[in-house]
Amino acid sequence: MEIGTKIKELRLKNNLTQEELGDRCELTKGFISQLENDLTTPSIDTLNDIVTILGSNLSEFFDERKEDPVVFKKDDYFVKESDDGSSVTWLVPSAQKNEMEPIFVTLPPHTESERDIPHEGEEFGYVLSGRIKLLLGKKSYTVRKGETFYYKADKPHLLVNDTDKNCEVLWISCPPNF
Repeated sequence: MEIGTKIKELRLKNNLTQEELGDRCELTKGFISQLENDLTTPSIDTLNDIVTILGSNLSEFFDERKEDPVVFKKDDYFVKESDDGSSVTWLVPSAQKNEMEPIFVTLPPHTESERDIPHEGEEFGYVLSGRIKLLLGKKSYTVRKGETFYYKADKPHLLVNDTDKNCEVLWISCPPNF
């Protein structure tokens, strides 16, 4: 880690000049300049004073973990298309590490999703267009546009589009299973 670079970033983020930061820390502008250029190393106490004045603390300052992304765009999605024209779009990359996994399923007329074997967790779906049949164990449920489904995934399950129109479903598995 380049301490000086990180101090400079924090200083600029706080709209302070080197002189203003130096004055607040009872240090010279020259020392702040040398520090930001990694020409000198501060004591722990001095670094703590600087970081505190810049609105942080030593723990946050040295934390190099990257934040997980929050917003995902089409370029981030992964799409799997089948020969029958159906597709599954993973809307959050690497969602397996998360608590839930949202996918977007497109089922052309007279197609079905892959049969999912029983597993731990729950699943939720929202039909965006068309009408599907949810086969859950030995039962069948019709779900229309604007309707949702929710179930424990402890039985075999799949979606069937037995209509003459495309069907689109937002489907979420918790924990990830797709």
